[in-house]
Amino acid sequence: MLPIKMSDVLAQFGASYSKQYPLRPEQQQVVTCIKQCRTGVLGGVQLHCNHCGFERSHYYSCRNRHCPQCQQQASQAWRDQRQQDLLPVPYFHLVFTLPHSLNGWVRLHPREIYGLLFNAVWQTLKQFASDPKRLDGQLGMTAVLHTWGQQLDQHVHLHCLIPAGAWNQETQQWHPARSSYLFPVKALSRGYRGRMVSLLRQAYGNGELEGITRKGEVDKLLNELMGKNWVVYTKTCHGNPERVLDYLARYTHRIAISESRLLELKEESVRFRWKDYRDGQHKIMQLAGIEFLRRFLQHVLPKAFMRIRHYGFLSNRYRKIKLEAIRKKLMNTNSRDATTRSAMDTEENDIKVKSASVWYCSRCKSIDTRILPWIALLKERPRMI
Repeated sequence: MLPIKMSDVLAQFGASYSKQYPLRPEQQQVVTCIKQCRTGVLGGVQLHCNHCGFERSHYYSCRNRHCPQCQQQASQAWRDQRQQDLLPVPYFHLVFTLPHSLNGWVRLHPREIYGLLFNAVWQTLKQFASDPKRLDGQLGMTAVLHTWGQQLDQHVHLHCLIPAGAWNQETQQWHPARSSYLFPVKALSRGYRGRMVSLLRQAYGNGELEGITRKGEVDKLLNELMGKNWVVYTKTCHGNPERVLDYLARYTHRIAISESRLLELKEESVRFRWKDYRDGQHKIMQLAGIEFLRRFLQHVLPKAFMRIRHYGFLSNRYRKIKLEAIRKKLMNTNSRDATTRSAMDTEENDIKVKSASVWYCSRCKSIDTRILPWIALLKERPRMI
């Protein structure tokens, strides 16, 4: 039995879905890219094996960030680049979840709500870190937006990888976090809740959420949310932030579900595997084909929206200068071992990149292959978003 691809699901249910749910331009573009990915439409190369004489066509990928088949090398490259920025300190993995009561607003104004989420999380952490009674300095943060749960439902949350300490620019000192948590979770949750609610009120007052038209809805919902606990998760990664990087890298350049989780494509439904984190068990879910596509396509991001962002001393503008200064302050007896380990990791990554760029014969597994004349594009390649 051949493995199921997302293009197969779109081919079977795409027409019925578009009749029931109108596609946004960015969704239509994603559908087109997935259907054309690794087909003759996008062109490719003809590979010839000099060892056994076998030839096969290798078609190009669409490179769309929402395509389950694409971005594997980009994801690995991102992970390797971020690993070079790791400091020889413990790390914290924090997750800030947006209440599901706001999912309706997210569907109306995804760009605005996602942007406010990034802003609220960073402003909250920045305020806590700058407090002289806490870390009295500037944090560094890498944040990755996820909008899905294992069942492809709407579950908007922000994953944050943060070094355990803060950099004081005035004194040129590194202030390490002394506890097993970065900041008290309950206080962090209240601060995040207040900041996000305030930003939502401000955005509505400025006319940025014009899709919310029911009178009194904003005040009613936000007042209710102020009376509830918002979910903030924090975990210490002592000496092994690479595990968090591995987890984030799997999703930075992909969407909600990988094709390896697709189990069966029936006449009217799709079966796929999902993990229930309440008991740690893998389970099977069956959805109607149209409902599966609805859940899948609701996670398409607005055009040119940045899902991965860096803040504080890890921001693009200051990263190189501030990381160099911080590393000088953190020099200790283990620095030589850390340098050796970093060099080994770099060498391993170079080997991975080189092996990924080698063309193998699918019949005899020989690497003695050559590329024959290119397969021309059959039509214009779709623009990426």
